[in-house]
Amino acid sequence: MSETNTAVSSVMPTYSRFPISIAKGEGSYVWDADGKQYLDYTAGIATCNLGHAPPTVKEAVKEQLDTIWHCSNLYRIPVQEQLAELLTAHTFADQVFFANSGAEANEAAIKLARSYAQKVKGTTGFEVVTFSQSFHGRTLATLAATGQEKIQKYFAPLVKGFRHLPYNDVEALDELIGPDTCGVLLELVQGEGGVIPADPAWVKEVERLCKEHDVLFMLDEVQTGVGRTGTLYAYEQYELEPDVLTTAKGLASGIPIGAMLATGKAAAAFEAGSHGSTFGGNPVAAAAGKSTLEVIANPQFLVEVQETADYFRSELENIAAASSAFTDVRGKGLLIGLGTTGKAIDLVNQARDLGLLVLVAGEHVLRILPPLNTNKAEVDFCIETLKQIAGE
Repeated sequence: MSETNTAVSSVMPTYSRFPISIAKGEGSYVWDADGKQYLDYTAGIATCNLGHAPPTVKEAVKEQLDTIWHCSNLYRIPVQEQLAELLTAHTFADQVFFANSGAEANEAAIKLARSYAQKVKGTTGFEVVTFSQSFHGRTLATLAATGQEKIQKYFAPLVKGFRHLPYNDVEALDELIGPDTCGVLLELVQGEGGVIPADPAWVKEVERLCKEHDVLFMLDEVQTGVGRTGTLYAYEQYELEPDVLTTAKGLASGIPIGAMLATGKAAAAFEAGSHGSTFGGNPVAAAAGKSTLEVIANPQFLVEVQETADYFRSELENIAAASSAFTDVRGKGLLIGLGTTGKAIDLVNQARDLGLLVLVAGEHVLRILPPLNTNKAEVDFCIETLKQIAGE
């Protein structure tokens, strides 16, 4: 063991951490170690979609802890089956594979696409097409799938089998399907890439080409899913029929879980031994997911999310129109981007000092991710804080 250095954390410095320690969370608020309260409009990066420690989810987790915490996926897990049934009942999917994160769900989708091409179609297809400024995870494969060089720095050689095209560029779709293409993976709103929604005509053409060539049409809804954009999953707003969808973040209110959803046709590419996960669909995580989904999949809940989003967006557009600090409002539902003329990180720091937590999505975009059940008073506090840091 090395000598103790009290000035250096034992945790690896892989995060640019803000200078506060979060000690408690409840609803839309967190408190730091000094007792200062903050309105948390990061929601754990679109993860705490019902706020911190939602009572119904907390009770479901406690009940599960009193029965069994973990066994293994060599046995059927009742609560996992129930969560899968909820997901398939409310989406296009026929079957679900459970993992622990969005990156793992995307890894599963990449493997499924290759297996579909090679096992089901009998080809040698291996290539997955993704798009510039995308973000699909930090494992070696999802890193290669991500269309951002800054994320890939120092990790060469990258995993082969990925090709990136410009996002929202219809002309570039002439190059979408090549002889080795087995799948296309995209985000319907690029969160890390600047909160950029997919153009409806463009994404419909992507879908059409995938169907025409029998290439898996795969949607990364890790950040856009579980009500974040105003529908349970964003693909519903685009009237798409994906073959595969990945979800994580908001699925279990902060308990780690990921899932890959697929049609029966696509899922047929996997069989026993094709893929696996020790912790995927763990009973405690599945219980949290089931309780979370039961709330968010309620149509009335989603109507209220969209009503809140409409009000929030209208107020933000007023700020952007009146202030030289902000340029535009973008995104869908409560996945909100606010363009900035100066460095967004400077505004994040100012907002934090005033008791509001928000994030960046690139150098000139604030990313605002409220809990889906936030209220008007909380939205108004955010608006007033943004006006204050804009100098109004």
